[in-house]
Amino acid sequence: MERQVVITGDGSSTIHLPAWEEQYHSKHGAIQEAYHVFIKHGLHFFSSERIEDPISILEIGFGTGLNAFITLLEAEKLEVTINYVGVEGYPVDLNEISQLNYPEKLKVSNQNKVFKVLHKIDWEIEQQVSPYFLLKKEQKFFHQIEDIDKFHIIYFDAFGARVQPELWTEKIFKQMYIALKNDGVLVTYSAKGSVRRAMQEVGFKVQKLPGPPGKREMLRAVKSK
Repeated sequence: MERQVVITGDGSSTIHLPAWEEQYHSKHGAIQEAYHVFIKHGLHFFSSERIEDPISILEIGFGTGLNAFITLLEAEKLEVTINYVGVEGYPVDLNEISQLNYPEKLKVSNQNKVFKVLHKIDWEIEQQVSPYFLLKKEQKFFHQIEDIDKFHIIYFDAFGARVQPELWTEKIFKQMYIALKNDGVLVTYSAKGSVRRAMQEVGFKVQKLPGPPGKREMLRAVKSK
């Protein structure tokens, strides 16, 4: 499928899929969305509520590596160790990665090499990327996830239900529920009623939250005992 690197509303880049009219991140701002949904309402929420070290995170849709990169930067600031697993069925190639401007827009150009390392390291092998960030990339489809009681946080960043409805079903969210530890947190940019109901049906306690720029709401789900 054809992919094009484009600029979003906050000046940061993303990848556009013309055939689907879909992007890897919000057209209103890739970095803004990542910070609001996954860092503010995921990582910061969890770390402020509980003292955990290390924190285990599963990302559904490793994609451009933006969420992983920002999480790495936050781990350094918070001085907390993060074990990060990114699942991706169709990895982005290095030529596309070289066109992404995240280190520049985040004003951490000195970390450009680290951003590239996230993509260059081998798949299926856990590797230390920085003193506080351990990464394992797994190339597989989301329905193949079989982890049990492993993660504190899930970044659910799959393509939207409009183009891939099979990724937003009770079956998938049941797998997410099983993969989370008790009191674990799942965050996603989606706020669709069908998504919220699917989460609730498998046992999640779901909360609507203000969305990132350009989106009214988002969802946070907690696995309660």
